Amino acid sequence: MGKAGKNGRKKSIWRGVPRWARVCTAFGVVLMMLSGGLLVGSEVLLARYEGSVGKADLFGDQAAGAKERKSDIKGPLNILLVGIDPRKPETPPLADSIMVLHVPAEMDRAYLFSMPRDLYVDIPAFPPAHFRGERTKLNAAMSFGSQIPGKNPDAARGFELLSKTVQNETGIKRFDAGAIINFTGFQKIVDAMGGVDMYIEREVRSEHREPSGKHREGKPGGGGYIGPQAVYKKGNQHLSGWQALDYVRQRYPKNGVPDSDYGRQRHQQQFVKAMVGQAFSADVVTNPIKLDKVLRAAGQSLIFSGRGNSVVDFGLALKNIRPNAIQMIKLPGGGVYDGKTYKGEQFQAGVSDFFAALHNEQLDPFLLEHPEFVNKTK
Repeated sequence: MGKAGKNGRKKSIWRGVPRWARVCTAFGVVLMMLSGGLLVGSEVLLARYEGSVGKADLFGDQAAGAKERKSDIKGPLNILLVGIDPRKPETPPLADSIMVLHVPAEMDRAYLFSMPRDLYVDIPAFPPAHFRGERTKLNAAMSFGSQIPGKNPDAARGFELLSKTVQNETGIKRFDAGAIINFTGFQKIVDAMGGVDMYIEREVRSEHREPSGKHREGKPGGGGYIGPQAVYKKGNQHLSGWQALDYVRQRYPKNGVPDSDYGRQRHQQQFVKAMVGQAFSADVVTNPIKLDKVLRAAGQSLIFSGRGNSVVDFGLALKNIRPNAIQMIKLPGGGVYDGKTYKGEQFQAGVSDFFAALHNEQLDPFLLEHPEFVNKTK
């Protein structure tokens, strides 16, 4: 994942859950920030987990000579959550899941939306990586920015370029915090919680796993997989760590996801909300052993930057936000083609109005007039 900063560690506690397609968003950090209220008053746990999360200068603040902010956290807030799969140290990372958590000035609710990883965008020039800029898919920004000459790929610098690109596309002037989530570590979080209960909206068949959890074998010569498929049936289901991660990765119509990557984004958001609820359940909150395991797994799965504030600081600031106060948003889009060649995705009409409403703190009236932007997350 690249370097975690000079000290390799960062402040933390574990908050509520949103995460990440691979599961986007981004789950570990939201979980860490939204469940901060669970640890309030527990000085032992706060001290124990304050240093458990990896620390990195994700926005380039230190390089720019910026001083850390010490003031109390106030809304509105915008938090960028990026999920990556672990790769070899010499392999540039790709942003597999990109989510933005918006918290209005009242700090009593939140809005979570996904940025399509195939969104066709202008990635700006990034001198630290000798990158001159390119128009291509959004998830490539993480890779381009990470490739610092003479060093192994640095995920923190990749995050910095990705954040600049997302700012350009959304009009968000500044992210108040950010996190990189390691999805392998995320699976451990789910297992530490004892799995998670969620509603499966339609039957989905896995492209990657057998019912036992074993990876399916590739076809000779490539072109797909062979062997039995894990199946996630419609209705209320209890998912283990590998099942949850596998379910939110599925995006092909042949596997039961007719709207492809947009369906995957919806499943990721549905899972985020289910996991937040699980984090606040008595089964976790009143079980010291389980809570300890969850916090340990969370600290090992992410790198966080609060631009001068720790995860604990954010957790305390957002302690009044509960699962039913997190609104999941879908941003409609469609394909971009050069003749018959697929170039990526683009937002449909109306998304620019959504971003204008976000900037003007008018999301509630906007969503009343445009219910199609609300993701169902039963």
